Amino acid sequence: MQAIDTALIKMETTHYWIKRDKIINKTIHNGRTFFDKYEKINEPLTNNIIRDHESGKITVAHSLIDKFDKVENIVIDYNGRNTQRFWHRAQLLLREEGFINFTAYESKTLGHLHLYIHKGHTTLQEGYQIAKLLSVKLAQKMPREWKVFPSNDIPKEFNILALPYKVYNKERGASWSKHM
Repeated sequence: MQAIDTALIKMETTHYWIKRDKIINKTIHNGRTFFDKYEKINEPLTNNIIRDHESGKITVAHSLIDKFDKVENIVIDYNGRNTQRFWHRAQLLLREEGFINFTAYESKTLGHLHLYIHKGHTTLQEGYQIAKLLSVKLAQKMPREWKVFPSNDIPKEFNILALPYKVYNKERGASWSKHM
C-alpha cells in the first residue's frame, strides 16, 4: 500500500497494535468475555512497520478512536462473499445519507472489505449512532455480513482494524453530488 492510500484513512499514528500468537488480555464487557491477541505498542506507526505488515511478516492494526474520544472514520468491515454487490449497495446508501468521501480497501482475506467512511472529527457517541444507523439501513437491502466500527458492543480498546492492503474502490466528492 502506498503512503497516499493510508493518508486517505487519517488513522491514529501515535501508537499501533500488533497481533501476537497468544492471548494478551482478557476483558469482560457487558457480560461478555473478550480475549485480545493484539498488543498495544506506544510508538509511532512508521512506514517500515507498514511495509512489514504488507509483506506478511507481522499483522498491524490501528485504533479508530483517538485519545480525545473522537473518530475520523466510521468503518464497515464486510466479511461476505459478494464484494461487488456490497460495494454497489453501500455506495448508494452512503450517497443517499449525504456521505461523499469513502474508500473501500481489500483486507488480508480475499473478498473481504473495509469500507472507511471519512466523517471527520466526530464525537465517539455520535460515531456509535452513525455506525448503528448505517448498519440497520444496509441490513434492509442485504444479508448481514459485516460489523461496524466504532461499536459500543465491544470494549473501547477493541475498536481497532488491521491495516488494509490495497484500495478496492473510492469516492471523493463525486460530481453527482452537485445535483442533489
